Order: sequence, then C-alpha cells, then structure tokens
Amino acid sequence: MEGIGRAAPAEDAVRYRLFAAAGSGGEALLRRCAEGIAVRFAPLLAAYIWQRQPFRLRYVPPRGETPAHIGGTTLFGDNVEDEWFIVYLVREITREFPGLAARIDDNDGEFLLIEAADFLPKWLNPENSDNRVFFYKGELHIIPLSETHEQERDLSAASPTISQALTLLSTCSEEFLAAEPIRTAVYKRISGYPEKIQASFHRAHCYLPAGIVAVLRQRPSLVAAAVQAFYLRDPVDLRACRSFQTFPPDNRVMTVVTFTKCLYAQLVQQKFVPDRRSGYTLPLPSHPQYKAYELGMKLAHGFEILCSKCSKVSPDSKRNVLSDPLWVRFLSSLKEKNYFKGEMEGSAKYLELLHMAEDYFQQSVAKPESSVEVSPGDEIVTLLQTTTIDLKEFEREAACLPPEDDDSWLEITPDDLDQMLKEARNESLPSSNEEEQKYDLEPVAESMKAFVSKVSTHEGAEMPWSSDESHVTFDVDSFTKALDRILGADSEELDSDDLDEEEEFDFSDEDDEDLDAENQRQDQKVSPNELIGSLKSYMNEMDRELAHTNVGKSFITQKKGVSKFC
Repeated sequence: MEGIGRAAPAEDAVRYRLFAAAGSGGEALLRRCAEGIAVRFAPLLAAYIWQRQPFRLRYVPPRGETPAHIGGTTLFGDNVEDEWFIVYLVREITREFPGLAARIDDNDGEFLLIEAADFLPKWLNPENSDNRVFFYKGELHIIPLSETHEQERDLSAASPTISQALTLLSTCSEEFLAAEPIRTAVYKRISGYPEKIQASFHRAHCYLPAGIVAVLRQRPSLVAAAVQAFYLRDPVDLRACRSFQTFPPDNRVMTVVTFTKCLYAQLVQQKFVPDRRSGYTLPLPSHPQYKAYELGMKLAHGFEILCSKCSKVSPDSKRNVLSDPLWVRFLSSLKEKNYFKGEMEGSAKYLELLHMAEDYFQQSVAKPESSVEVSPGDEIVTLLQTTTIDLKEFEREAACLPPEDDDSWLEITPDDLDQMLKEARNESLPSSNEEEQKYDLEPVAESMKAFVSKVSTHEGAEMPWSSDESHVTFDVDSFTKALDRILGADSEELDSDDLDEEEEFDFSDEDDEDLDAENQRQDQKVSPNELIGSLKSYMNEMDRELAHTNVGKSFITQKKGVSKFC
C-alpha cells in the first residue's frame, strides 16, 4: 500500500523508480545511468510499439523520505503486456547496472506480490509491504520484518523507508533474496523476452492514403495513437471525418502496417460504416482485399481525428533534437552495439532502423523534463510538412508486398481456453504427489457420460451398472438392529420433524385425531419393531389413497409370495 502523502499511480499505469543502492546517488551519477540505460536498451526499445506511453526515465530530485532517483510512469491502457515488458526491462537494468535497486508498482500496489500470492509468507500483507520489494542485481528481493517485530508477531509493523531498505540491500542482499517459488512465479510471467517482442507484432495489408504511408515510415509508433483515436472516437471526433481535410481518399496505395496484436484486435473487431460524404467506400465483402480496404479506412479515420486536434504549431518552433550533441553520442553507441545489423548505410533497412532510433531518441531520451508533451496530431502535421511523398515509389513497392500475418490467433478454441486456464492455475506443472500422478481421470469421465445418458423417471435415475459390482441385498433384521443401536433401547421419544410439522401441511380432521393420539403416546416406550410397523401402516395408507390416481396406476405391484428385497 502507498504510504501517507504519496499518491498511487493512475489506473492502467505502472510506476518504476531506480535508486542508487549505496545511497550515494548524486544527480550527475543518476543522469549518466539514465543515458547509459537508453543506449544499452535502445535495440529493444526503438522497435517496440507502446499502447499508450513509452518507457521513459527522468531524473527526480529527493523529496521527503524518497531519495533522488531516475524513474517514470507509463500508461499501458488495454495492453497489460506493456506493463510486464517494463518489469522485464527493470530487472535487466538492475542486472546490467548492479549499483541500482528498483521499485515497481501500479494502482493495485505491489502487483509483483499479487502474481506470487500463493507463495507469500504469512507475515506479508498489503499494510506492511510498502518499500519491501526490490529488484537488485537482477533478482527479486523482499525486506523482511525486523527481528523484534517478527518475535512479537507484530504484522502491523511500519514499513521501512526507502533509504533504510537501500542500506539493508547494499550490506546483506543475500539474506533478503525472495523465496524461490516467489521468484519463479514472477519470472515465469516475464519469460520469453526479448523474443516475445517480435511475437507480439502483427503485420497486415492496409489500403491507405500516401500521406499516412509516408508518416508511418518516419514514425511507425504513431499507429498506436491512430488506433486509439479511432477506438475511442465520439460523435464530435467523427465530424472531422466528413470531409477529410488532411487525408482524403485520393492517392491511396497498398502497404504493410505493423501493429501489436492488441492494436490489431481493437481495429479489426470494431464494426464501422464510413460517412458517405467522406469519400471512403468499401468493396463487397467477397472481394479478396476487402479486409485491407476496411483496415485502411479505419486507420485513416484515426489519423484524421488526431490531426483535427492538433494545435497547428509550426515545425520551426519545435526543438530540433537531432542536432543535439547527445544524439551524435547516442548514434555512435548504437553502431558500436551493432544496432544496424550490418546493413549498408543508406539502404532501405538501414533507414528504417534509423527512423526508429530517431523516434525513440526524441520520445524517450532527448525530451527535457520541463518540456510540454507534443500531441500526436502535431507530430503528424509536422512530418507531412517536412517529408517528401513519392507516390510512384509507394506504388512500385505495393506490387511486391510481403504476405501479411495469419490472424487465426483471434479465434480461441475450447482446447486453447482450457490450456490457458491450466497455465493460469499452474496445472501444467507435473504434480509432486505420486498418487495424483497415477490417478486416471478417464474412468471418472466415462462414468459421468454414462450417468448423464440415462433417462430419469419418477423413480429416479438409474446408476450405470458394472458386471464386476456385487449384487445388492437388504437384510431387514440387520437394519432393525442397527436402527435400535442408533435410537437406543430406552428411547422415550421419537424426534420426527419430517412427519410431524403441522405448519407445513394442511391436514384433515382425521389426520389431526391421529396426531393427537400419537402425541398421547409420546411418553410410552416405542420399540424399533413398532416403529417399522407404524411406517408400514403409513405406507399402506398412502398406497390406498394413490391407487385411483395416475401416479398409483404407474406403480408395479409385486405378486404375493415374492420377497420385496433381493
């Protein structure tokens, strides 16, 4: 839980803070770490498409009990994978920069502990977990209760301050390493990175205006803002899409657009019919490229909505961050890290990687803390004014596009759902109990199927019969003796709520007389044999009353001399 005076992150947002573990984190040192982190992880971050906001580190001066640190807050919106990718980044940062210790939380609080809730120690609860969970040297650590509080079982003990926790980590971190099951649960959630980044992308053909194609070549990440603008549109937004001042439907070309799977699902699953005045028309659904036309139309609406909200700022008034000496050092470091993968300078692939690096540098590295956030619409308008649109080149590329990705992952089969549920419950792991491993569920399933297939009547449902089952018999004398042992030989009263509750039934006068007579005999001793005889008399009376009804006619009467029990 958040301490008093510290606001929790906004909903669907994750907060990350990196402190100098030794407590000697001056501003210069922390800023150098931030620049080093940006360069070290640029190959991962430059190609990543964020749902709402990017991962961004900023220097934060000391305030109250919180020492100086570098950190930030990222809105991840509907794509929770952004949050767990940041967890992976934070863990790797502490591995690459062992002098840093990291805290990470969201509006739910310590969500890492929530992920490992089945394995937490009993003393750890939301009230005392603040400032106890850290990534340090690439491993998850949990600061325990002090020995005094642990001996006194004081679970309401106050959490340590961040400075106190950092001192403990820097002196004896081995003692605070989280238990293996806790670490396994958290690490399993972030396993697969960085390979998972490419697996999260979906490439699809889109029929788009040439201006949008040119913008996406410069800023591929703007596709997220456009999808969000379309996905969260309102009637006021759609007014700008009646005339399409910025992206008219003329000069459209076929191209490949890279989405995340979350963005693609949001775009493709929305049903939308464009305004007739917009000029955007769709072919028949049977057309082989219908989906490309529909995706392009929706994406164009998103870009037009963004541009309708721009402030019309001149590009000359914006800071040219690429002339900053920091960019020169940043680019040099990328080349040393083999970011361009041996591509020839000036080639199409080289330029694509360069544009992504420029985008990442402007958004996450060079933007000062005091700068005003530039809207996506402003960026799009600026790019349109500074980018040359070569329609013929786009048309030549459209003639030999690579195939788009299969989107069958949108459909989840029952087997896929079962597997997902098993993984969520950790049932995919083998059981340590040998008996559970040997237990076969097939007979249970077959027995259940056989039982369900039986037809039930007023006599009940017949249980599936197996030839290896023994014949069922009923011994009246044994039953009577057992009943006698239960009731006791000296029982003076028979407690029979089921037979003697006037309030639940309407009795006739004759029944009332029988009940009064029965009440008069309550003080008398009732033997088990008399009890059985009384029950039989009740049953015979019921048979006579039901004999002339449809229920009575459905009874099968036994012949005299035949035993009623097998």
